Amino acid sequence: MLGRVLKKIKRKLKKAAPRFELGIKDLQSSALPLGHAAKNEISISNSNRISQAEQSLFFISNGHGEDTIACKVIEALHAINPDFPQEVLPLVGEGKAFDKFINDGWLSRMGFSTFLPSGGFSNQSVSGLVLDLKAGLLISLWRQWLLIYKSAREGRIIVAVGDLLPLFLAWASGADYFFIGTPKSDYTWTSGPRFSLSDYYHRLKGTEWDPWEYLLMRSNRCKMVAVRDKITARGLRNHRVAAVSPGNPMMDGFTQSECPSYFETNRRLILLCGSRLPEAYQNFKKLLIAVQLIQISSSMAVFVPLSSSSMSQKIESILIELGFKPTYESLSDLGISGIWKKQSLLVVIGFNQFSSWAKWGEVGVANAGTATEQLVGLGIPCVSLPGRGPQFNFKFASRQSRLLGGAVTISKGYETLARKVEFLLNFDCDRASIGLKGSKRMGPEGGSYSIARMIATKLSQGS
Repeated sequence: MLGRVLKKIKRKLKKAAPRFELGIKDLQSSALPLGHAAKNEISISNSNRISQAEQSLFFISNGHGEDTIACKVIEALHAINPDFPQEVLPLVGEGKAFDKFINDGWLSRMGFSTFLPSGGFSNQSVSGLVLDLKAGLLISLWRQWLLIYKSAREGRIIVAVGDLLPLFLAWASGADYFFIGTPKSDYTWTSGPRFSLSDYYHRLKGTEWDPWEYLLMRSNRCKMVAVRDKITARGLRNHRVAAVSPGNPMMDGFTQSECPSYFETNRRLILLCGSRLPEAYQNFKKLLIAVQLIQISSSMAVFVPLSSSSMSQKIESILIELGFKPTYESLSDLGISGIWKKQSLLVVIGFNQFSSWAKWGEVGVANAGTATEQLVGLGIPCVSLPGRGPQFNFKFASRQSRLLGGAVTISKGYETLARKVEFLLNFDCDRASIGLKGSKRMGPEGGSYSIARMIATKLSQGS
């Protein structure tokens, strides 16, 4: 029945796309303003497009973490064959993860950037969905679908990174496609209390992926399904999906630098407040309030790798509000833009420095998604303090904790977080043991290159 439904949807989409394709420019010019929903539209040259498209990969990804993973695989493919054309369409957000490669001139971004008020988490709340719809979500998705369908007709091969949305768009386009399934892991239902309705549902299926998803993965046009860990791949193989787990791309790209001698006498925390605004500011303030309640004999340094320099003004105002004062020290060679001080507590601010600073930390205080998983994957246990979301709420934090084997523990208040961090700092063996659980769940580095090599091999074989 599911197969018949999906085929019917595909026929309708195929029938509709050519009819509207001719009028896409009219649609774009006559559509009502979408606020921040669509901006920075990028024009693509049409010269020799079809001949180039026959050998191009077209990546579509639907979220900040998915963009990061896609970016790492794209970089690995470029290392394997620098002449291979690659294009990308971020379905959610501005896709800043790709900016460096685009500016270097070897990666092309298709379509337009999309800002969603929910931060791309509208599936977690009705209010978030309503805000996204008001911001032009449906028009944005329609434009993206037209672009994907047109690209498929021109011969591009699609690499879908994420969950159901990019997987469905790749399947419905009629193109051959690869799928990198990033968000779901069977650890989330095999670990933990196992008494929720969702746990029973996943146990019944034997996988966290849903029937309509693994039906799309079984298509003869789906040339590869790569998932994040072996237990998830095994669950999908039980449903006749040839899933593989060649490694987790999230664990690639971290520097091996040692913590600078400047901070040797400090106990060191990594504070991750997330990238979704304004939620990130709320997270930063809450986590910093909690950190100030930590009682240990040594001085502490809290490293805060922010995702954008545009956050600096608001972050500095929060620091001033909480009684911190700037030291006017700048260690630019370490990526440090500023150091703030309050008694024996240092707050170290930097932008886009997570991959460089992550290994300096002993413990993380983290209300983030992908970055928290990466930090835990490096063997650094974390403590979270969930808020109202939309990204980092209690439901999200609980799922993350189960996914990572308890290497992220959830706090319900400032004092609780402070006591948990104190425990991790004071007991080295427990800290190492908890960190080891997380690193095993995330897996070793090298996944990006393994996935890229598999894609390149299948392309060279024409399969």
